[in-house]
Amino acid sequence: MANNIVDSLKQSLNKGFIDKNVVHEGNLNPKILINNKNQNVLTTILNELNKCNTFYISVAFITESGLASIKSALYDLNKKGISGKLITSNYLGFNTPKMYKELLKLNNVEVRLTDIEGFHAKGYIFDHDNYSSMIIGSSNLTSTAMKVNYEHNVLLSTHKNGDLIHNVRYQFEELWDNSIPLDEKWIEDYELSFSPKLYKNLFEINSEQNTLLNKFNKTNEIKPNIMQEEALMSLRQLRESGEHKGLVISATGTGKTILCALDVRNYKPTKFLFIVHNESILKKARQEFIKVFPHENPQEFGLYTGTQKEQEAKYVFATIQSLSRNDNYKNFKKDAFDYIVFDEAHRTDAKTYQIIFNYFNPDFMLGMTATPERTDDGNIFKLFDNNIAYEIRLPKALESKILCPFHYYGVTDYVHNGIESDDFTDLKDLTSEERVSHIVEKANYYGFSGDTLRGLIFVSRKEEAIEIAEMLTARNIPSKSLIGSDTPNKRMKVTNELINGEIKYIVTVNLFNEGIDIPEVNQILMLRGTQSSIIFIQQLGRGLRKSSEKEYVTIIDFIGNYKNNYLIPIALSDNQSQNKNAYREFLSNPNKIEGISTINFEEIAKKKIYDSIDNAKLNSVKIIIDAYKTVEERIGHTPMLMDYIEQNSIDPQVILSKFSSYHEFLKKYKYTQMELSDDATKNLCFLSREISPGLKNSDYLVLEYIINKGQIGGEIYDELNHLNNEDINTSLKILTLEYFGQAEHARYGSPIITKNGNKYSLSASFKKHLADMQYQLYVDDLISLAKYYNEKFQNSGNDLILYNQYSRLDFLKLVNWRNDEKNMSNNIYGYRVLDDHIPVFITYKKSEDIEDNIKYEDHFISQDELAWVSRANASLKSNEIQDIINHKEKNKKVYIFVKKSDAEGRLHYYLGEAEYIQGTAKEEIRDIGDRVVTMNFTMKTSIRDDIYRYIVEE
Repeated sequence: MANNIVDSLKQSLNKGFIDKNVVHEGNLNPKILINNKNQNVLTTILNELNKCNTFYISVAFITESGLASIKSALYDLNKKGISGKLITSNYLGFNTPKMYKELLKLNNVEVRLTDIEGFHAKGYIFDHDNYSSMIIGSSNLTSTAMKVNYEHNVLLSTHKNGDLIHNVRYQFEELWDNSIPLDEKWIEDYELSFSPKLYKNLFEINSEQNTLLNKFNKTNEIKPNIMQEEALMSLRQLRESGEHKGLVISATGTGKTILCALDVRNYKPTKFLFIVHNESILKKARQEFIKVFPHENPQEFGLYTGTQKEQEAKYVFATIQSLSRNDNYKNFKKDAFDYIVFDEAHRTDAKTYQIIFNYFNPDFMLGMTATPERTDDGNIFKLFDNNIAYEIRLPKALESKILCPFHYYGVTDYVHNGIESDDFTDLKDLTSEERVSHIVEKANYYGFSGDTLRGLIFVSRKEEAIEIAEMLTARNIPSKSLIGSDTPNKRMKVTNELINGEIKYIVTVNLFNEGIDIPEVNQILMLRGTQSSIIFIQQLGRGLRKSSEKEYVTIIDFIGNYKNNYLIPIALSDNQSQNKNAYREFLSNPNKIEGISTINFEEIAKKKIYDSIDNAKLNSVKIIIDAYKTVEERIGHTPMLMDYIEQNSIDPQVILSKFSSYHEFLKKYKYTQMELSDDATKNLCFLSREISPGLKNSDYLVLEYIINKGQIGGEIYDELNHLNNEDINTSLKILTLEYFGQAEHARYGSPIITKNGNKYSLSASFKKHLADMQYQLYVDDLISLAKYYNEKFQNSGNDLILYNQYSRLDFLKLVNWRNDEKNMSNNIYGYRVLDDHIPVFITYKKSEDIEDNIKYEDHFISQDELAWVSRANASLKSNEIQDIINHKEKNKKVYIFVKKSDAEGRLHYYLGEAEYIQGTAKEEIRDIGDRVVTMNFTMKTSIRDDIYRYIVEE
């Protein structure tokens, strides 16, 4: 191992400092670390922390948010017994007393303070087994430096005996020895003298700007931001096309009301009506409108509520209850308003709303909602003529910086005597003293932004809410519960107590899912299983409104043994594809999320989610039907497969994993009456299974060419000259079914392409099928799907792509294996020598119920080295083993494919090419008595950190 590190370092240094053309992609290569859409500094720091034995950090500036970004990783290191050192200072008075208090919470980080003049260091050192890595550059431990700012850092690796690391560590230790330990007494003294000049100056500048803006707004109108400009343009185009209804879907806190007011200002109605269910929301909306219309008399903005009936106003703001009570809506003519807005439009399917909705006849009607996909059976889209004028989901809102950033922590729920919280846990266990202590400990460790804690706690049942609130109060953490039966007055009173700092937490079940906004909320605790990704986002959204009293909101999700844990990555990634691999990939690298927000999972909690993903049946008929209904509601007609992509819905391949074709699904559940012949059905199955995944662009390009020409010969190689001839030949074999055995012929029916000499043409039967326009739509849809997947996953080409997932048959197609032996993909097993190709397929975590003689103990020694075991009864003298040992001399390539377990199905991650390490091959007799050959391979490309950790971790 030590020698391999030296060799890898030599290659890395050669590539990084001498010759950029050296083909070496080791994880020890020097790298520039920057922040952009594809990478950020934080990810590298977390990767280094996750695999280090100890660490040393020396930074001048630290913010609470920056520290929050690595707290979860530090917690996991502490569980493993790994600790580190950190040096900082009070240079320029930047670091706050509260941040220093947060540092003291880190049990495995020893902190010291230097008073060296002009301390401006930014360095991170990580010790590994035989080498060290260091990040040196411009990034302090602040959230903006970690994820957003334009930064320049370099990642360098050095052997443990190297001169560079010796000098860097010497400098650190010298500084450490001349620094003082951070303790509570120092913080108390610092707090007394602390004068955040930088913050104070910025605050004064901002205050002056706000004063000027307020003066400006008295004589000038509010201008829309970029996102609002896009939405306003879309609404204008909608009306210009003759439509009279529209729906705006916008995440909570993104300024829907201001957007609405801006559109009303553009429209210039004679009379306007704004309807919502809650009087407090109504009054806030009125105030927002007055800001947007500074030239209008405020008296033109009238309230229509239980106590006020200002119906003569130009702009009327009414609660639905006041309009519907005693048929008050009839006090207005049907055409009294030329523009009507329904806020919280997902409620419009309710009976009281429907009466109002159907009574009035405005020129334009706008619905606004954050969650149009309801958990009930209502169809909001149909009410607004399926006109989605504009949609902004959580990721886009964060990117636009219109929401408060968040730090999400998926933590482990309390475990009592080896028993974890699940969907059936008794109330007494949910409210045990031990669990409450665990909750308080986590809430304290991960903290909150601002000076005063204002938290929301979501629990699973009302009895739990009441008891948790009482238990927290008994611990000197004043808390109150709110449940559905509480009066509006009590809700308002308790909410104000939280805002004013009189209590620390409001504990509730689902009362705050929507309709109540408390911008000051800076911590949310989720103490229940996730039953719906919609509700998850609603509850998370309670903390996403911006407030001057917080920089970010802390979300702590207590993850127990809940069967629906797989919904967490669905919600956080805003990915409704139901594609398990997409969710696994998100979990392995969640911090691609825009802005300074971060998503963190404690190691054990992450494993629970992985297990939930493995066990979930995401291609169940119910999930597919639900997705169908949702998309059909949104677009107003039967969706095709590409519609699911465009509507951020289920991955069509999930549907096709359950049904032989999309038509089969539609027909079986009576969404179509179209009858197809047996052969037409089988041809759709062929296109669905072999073409739609988009493995090779040559497949659909050749198919399209033949469909357009009817018959082709050798000219196809000239016409499609951007394709490799071998790729075209393989695609022709696939389309004519020459590539497949008898089982596939029976499944796919007659070939869609026939070969006659050197001519290829559409088969008579397939040409007949295509004459039906609906059938043609199915075929075109599958080709469009193939193009989409190929562009997204295969870089619009026909090559093996690092870290993509492939089956054995996929490999054969991509290397253009001739496939004379028709069932070769079934005969590769763990490995096979195929002319110049040697694919190696490994299941890393073997199932307990497989036979011992095939339970090979392949394992990674490092990200650069694989210890491999042959199949049973192999010998060093066998032709196959000799081909592997001498593959370089024989010009054969070894390809490594690995999947974590059989729960991942037939697909394996492609980890790149590998080379045999000379002298490592030997025969061994295993405990069960059979003979195997073992050897080591070096990976040509060091395995990416997140993929490596996912595969090897238990």
